[in-house]
Amino acid sequence: MPQYTIGIDFGSLSGRAVLANVADGREIASAQLDYPHAIMDRKLPCGKALPQDWALQHPQDYLDVLDHVLPLLAASVDPQDIIGIGLDCTASTVLPVCAEGAPLCFDPAFAENPHAYVKMWKHHGAQEQASRMTLLAQSRGEEWLPYYGSIVNAEWYFPKLLETLEDAPEVYHAMAHYVEAVDWLVWQLTGTHTRSYCCLGYKSFYKDGKFPEKDFFRALNPAFENVIEEKVSGPIAALGSCAGKLTEDAAKRYGLKAGIPVAAGNIDAHVCLPAAGVDSAGKLLAIVGTSTCHIVLGTKALPVPGMSGVVKDGVLPGLAAYEAGQSCVGDSFHWFERNCVSSATRHEAAEKNISVQALLTEKAARLKPGQSGLVALDWWNGNRSVLADTDLTGMILGMTLQTAPEDIYRALIESTAYGARVILENYRESGVPVQAFYASGGVSQKNALAMQIYADVLQMPVHIADAAQGPALGSAIYAAVAAGVYSDAAEGARRMGAKVAQTYDPIPENVCVYEKLYQEYKQLHDYFGRGVNPVMKTLKALKKGGNNHE
Repeated sequence: MPQYTIGIDFGSLSGRAVLANVADGREIASAQLDYPHAIMDRKLPCGKALPQDWALQHPQDYLDVLDHVLPLLAASVDPQDIIGIGLDCTASTVLPVCAEGAPLCFDPAFAENPHAYVKMWKHHGAQEQASRMTLLAQSRGEEWLPYYGSIVNAEWYFPKLLETLEDAPEVYHAMAHYVEAVDWLVWQLTGTHTRSYCCLGYKSFYKDGKFPEKDFFRALNPAFENVIEEKVSGPIAALGSCAGKLTEDAAKRYGLKAGIPVAAGNIDAHVCLPAAGVDSAGKLLAIVGTSTCHIVLGTKALPVPGMSGVVKDGVLPGLAAYEAGQSCVGDSFHWFERNCVSSATRHEAAEKNISVQALLTEKAARLKPGQSGLVALDWWNGNRSVLADTDLTGMILGMTLQTAPEDIYRALIESTAYGARVILENYRESGVPVQAFYASGGVSQKNALAMQIYADVLQMPVHIADAAQGPALGSAIYAAVAAGVYSDAAEGARRMGAKVAQTYDPIPENVCVYEKLYQEYKQLHDYFGRGVNPVMKTLKALKKGGNNHE
């Protein structure tokens, strides 16, 4: 009889799930739910305003996803044939919970406290704490720091937790655990509290089986000394392992069979590698969506400046997995569509019965490289790699009275390709071979212009994985490993992973122009991003001060 696993991907805006055949990865059914609260970056549900650089989510939205997608998938086949569940989530996306696992924001006493909610991966309120951690780790010569790019990122676990301690001590002391959202979701299905090895390795300074020493945390804040014992406890679940079994209550609620394995929690970008069929070193996978993660496998762990981390066995057994990323890709396209497009453009799109972005893409595709006269910096949500600075901001250079919307739209796409090349070159310069470039995620599937620009800028073919729901399929693969169908995720990738759907080859005449444009981008990148001109930070500080005076 056929057997199936469920993979659920909790992204930035929605939860998406697939039911996959474990024999070949074929998608049998899928389901999706947009988060009712979306991203809370302006105010809480109660109306309380949020500070600048905040990005929160409501944990009830995650539960709503489970309630919506699991019964639908369970009804697609005989539930007795569903043998496992895998989950992934953005990271570090974290929330404070009580000892029994209830989020503090569910408690009326904390419903109006923003620190009691889920802090998304792109919550940048902890930049000050991250900067202090970097300086302290550098001054102490912490051995783990070079393996996290030598810069602590505000998007990670401990800056957000220290921010909670220092800005909302009542929340910090009330919580029993500070948990990654994916670990909390596994907990809801299994009744078992575990910690994902993947999340710990990349987002929580967990290297070679240990965290930094107590005196490092004490030097940051005396009340932070025992943070590991007090807030980070719980057994660590290796990738592909069974974190627990589906409880009777959960099985009844969702129409599934009780006792099936639930795989250890994972990170949305990382599960995409086996989904894309990547099973060996040297192949970089870019998961291009609202943001982009760039993950490449290597035979050994090396320090790479500005990367997000390297973890042995972090994706596939026996290999070191390097992570870097761009904090804003599709988000910048959406920003432009929402805020900078005229009513005439919207009317034209409506007349053609296409989306505004489809119209902009159509017009931008008619332009030749360099024809817009623009070059942009892709830092609309800060820079994750290689500068790891959330106080950097976006920029467009070359605007004139003749600049059209499609000029700007194309420049934004090009800027994300330049940012990807910075990351690619940084890997290579640090001794990490990158021999092939693969892409998955929504932008890679929907925007052919963007992928052709990437090929031209990177000067190498871009292979598109044939997986519409890459993270969800990846989680289904890890579920098959947890269920014992495959020995590891590499074997699962070869059996269930997607094939290459399309390849974009560089166009020689475009490559020549983009080489010149990239060199201009790189000069701007270093001028504004490496401290030569701190105007972006000055402007951001003035903006923050102005908002405080309102």
